Amino acid sequence: MASTVAPADGSSVTQPRTLPAAAAALPELQALEAVVERGGAHLGCEVACTVAHLGQSLPVLAITLGNPDPAVPAAAFFGGVHGLERIGARVVIAFLEHLVARLSWDATLHQQLDQVRLLFMPIVNPGGMARGTRANPAGVDLMRNAPVDALDPAPFLVSGQRLSAGLPWYRGASGAPMQPESAALCDWVERELLARPLALALDCHSGFGMRDRIWFPFAHRRAPIARLPELHALHAIFAASHAQHPYVFEPQSAQYLAHGDLWDHLVLRSEQRPGVFLPLTLEMGSWLWIKKNPRQLFSRLGMFNPILAHREQRVLRRHLPLLDFVLRAAASHARWLPVPAERELHRRRALARWYAAGAP
Repeated sequence: MASTVAPADGSSVTQPRTLPAAAAALPELQALEAVVERGGAHLGCEVACTVAHLGQSLPVLAITLGNPDPAVPAAAFFGGVHGLERIGARVVIAFLEHLVARLSWDATLHQQLDQVRLLFMPIVNPGGMARGTRANPAGVDLMRNAPVDALDPAPFLVSGQRLSAGLPWYRGASGAPMQPESAALCDWVERELLARPLALALDCHSGFGMRDRIWFPFAHRRAPIARLPELHALHAIFAASHAQHPYVFEPQSAQYLAHGDLWDHLVLRSEQRPGVFLPLTLEMGSWLWIKKNPRQLFSRLGMFNPILAHREQRVLRRHLPLLDFVLRAAASHARWLPVPAERELHRRRALARWYAAGAP
């Protein structure tokens, strides 16, 4: 699919040639390859894994930009975990395209990139996206695939099930290894993010309610994460600098519990590391798009994506400030991360904001 050259920072960059037939049928992959080509030596790119589809191999591309020093903070952006939710991949690709377009002239961006490492995995589930399914080609829901079980009662089926790959929200067989796409994401995060002093991640999804939500772990239990004070401090600077933002910021457990959440698994892994790891999920409220255009109900993609071109463009513009904030917050972490004496105050305020009285 591609050749690899070494840019100045020592990472690898993939220079696209001709896409295979299966990839050519996936416009998001075409768009991503084009952005990587435009980025040239500024971008590193590796194939985290490949997925078989119609006799072809679709790549899960992992792209890097900025300072490769493992001592600097990082911000990572993910999309396309669920193949039906194409708008999540498009939001991440649009942000990467925005950054690449600025590389030729924006001195301020280059100063930022000296202070932070950026990572992009915009199409985690290319097989599901090509097939038009939520699950991957094996029928597994990647966001129910990690080795984590809900500790509190979780809704039947939607929380993840092991009955059949023919039903939605299939977790995979009990005791089986994670799917290649899930394992590739987790391996990349562990290698590139968890050893850093601070790492933020934003995973872009759609399909829940009429409000755009920013969820944070946990999904498998109602008790908060150990890094709750840091998460509250992050929310505080976001709310202060985006007074009119449209998001509901909350733990995912406020809505429902689930088995096998990849970010829960990675947060639990990060507790063994000294750095701060804060993953967020952007859950775009696709019911609002259906309300504005009820005909989308008759399209499987319409349940999860804006169909009209002008509405998609509006969605891409709407979330650009959020992704830019994640970049800036990572680069400037020393200015907002709470010092030890402040953590208890942030923890109490977080419990009051997001959890019932008496939460641990």
